[in-house]
Amino acid sequence: MGLRWIPDIDVDRAKLRSTLSYAITPELAVGVEWNPLGDDVRPIATWRALDETDVRPALIFSTSSDRIGTTNGSAFSAVFAKDVEAWTNLPVSPYFGVSYGTAEDELRAIGGLLIRYDEAWSSTHLWDGHNLHHIVEYAFESGHNLGLVVADLDGRYSLGVSWSWNFGTGGSDSGAE
Repeated sequence: MGLRWIPDIDVDRAKLRSTLSYAITPELAVGVEWNPLGDDVRPIATWRALDETDVRPALIFSTSSDRIGTTNGSAFSAVFAKDVEAWTNLPVSPYFGVSYGTAEDELRAIGGLLIRYDEAWSSTHLWDGHNLHHIVEYAFESGHNLGLVVADLDGRYSLGVSWSWNFGTGGSDSGAE
């Protein structure tokens, strides 16, 4: 379960986002996304088609609402993700891939970087094909995560907060984008 609130962003749909997902298996999670200020409800899903190995990145397919600056639409994404700490001695996990957004009918390159500072603190830096967004997050032992979101919409920055709660095992839920 996740919530994201960015009160001063120009796009109503992006001001308040809520997600609820269920991990059917460790590889497949399905759920619903509700953006109440944009009167927008849509299915979400994440499928890890290939697990990460020592040398191979994971391959992940997903769907959700289109990128944060759009007023409507869905996104369908495929990304490769790899924890490269064993190779670099840095606690980082980059990802890159493509996303098709129905709002603008376009295929775009996406990517990002997760940085783990310790067991509780991390930051994620997400390129959505148009803008770079940042989330600094604290993970509580109870399964709750609290984050500060900095969303960039074409050079205009908006601050927000995110909260998520993983109350099961085997899957994950992200309230980020």
